[in-house]
Amino acid sequence: MDNDALEMLKQELRTFAAARDWEQFHSPKNLAMALIAEAGELVEHFQWLSERQSEELPRDKLEEIELELADILIYLVRLADKLNVDLAEATHRKLKLNDEKYPPGLVRGSAKKYSDY
Repeated sequence: MDNDALEMLKQELRTFAAARDWEQFHSPKNLAMALIAEAGELVEHFQWLSERQSEELPRDKLEEIELELADILIYLVRLADKLNVDLAEATHRKLKLNDEKYPPGLVRGSAKKYSDY
């Protein structure tokens, strides 16, 4: 998602919340809690599946997962908006940090944490 699309989504979500008088409920604390609750709902779709099953989901299950992912994105964008965080910039900054922590030549094919090598 490019920065323009993210900005448009942020504005659309602001308008959606304002039209319903939900701003009063959208504190950073509440949005963070809603975000983690939605992440939990996402995880439920994968609970008890094998690795292979998680990669070969039936269409109806995938559609449910798509909606959970959308919920997560909605709360993430709202939370970032409330905290004045530019998600695109923060993501690029984090990728740069990860590139420094996990140089390809050192970590390729390894799932170890950077502090373990």
